[in-house]
Amino acid sequence: MNFKPVYFHTVALAGFLGLFTLLMLWNTVLTASSQFPVAFMLLITVTPLLLPLRGFLDRNRKSCAWMAYISLIYFIHGSIEAYASTTGRLYPLLEIILSLMLFFGTTLYLRFSGKHE
Repeated sequence: MNFKPVYFHTVALAGFLGLFTLLMLWNTVLTASSQFPVAFMLLITVTPLLLPLRGFLDRNRKSCAWMAYISLIYFIHGSIEAYASTTGRLYPLLEIILSLMLFFGTTLYLRFSGKHE
C-alpha cells in the first residue's frame, strides 16, 4: 500500500484545529471556571499547543514529533475529566478523540514521510 504523508498531516491538522477550538470554547463560552480567571485557564490549556505550531505547519519532523508528545497531555486530561465527571462527558470525549487524531496523524506522518523531507 502506498500511503501519502500529506493525508496523515491533514488528519493531524484537523485534530489540532478541533482541539484548539474546543479548548478555546470550553474555557471561555461553554463552561468558564469560576475559581480561576479565564486568561489564566487559556494560558495553561492552549499555550502547549502553540509552542511547536510553526514547525508543525511547515511539516518539520521534530515539531511534528513534539506535537505528538504534547497531544498525549490532552489525552490524559480528557480521560481524567471523562472519568471524574458524572454529568458532562461530551467535552472530555471530544478532547480524547481530537487528541488521538492529532497523535496518530503526526505519528503516521512521521512514519510514512521518511527522512527525505
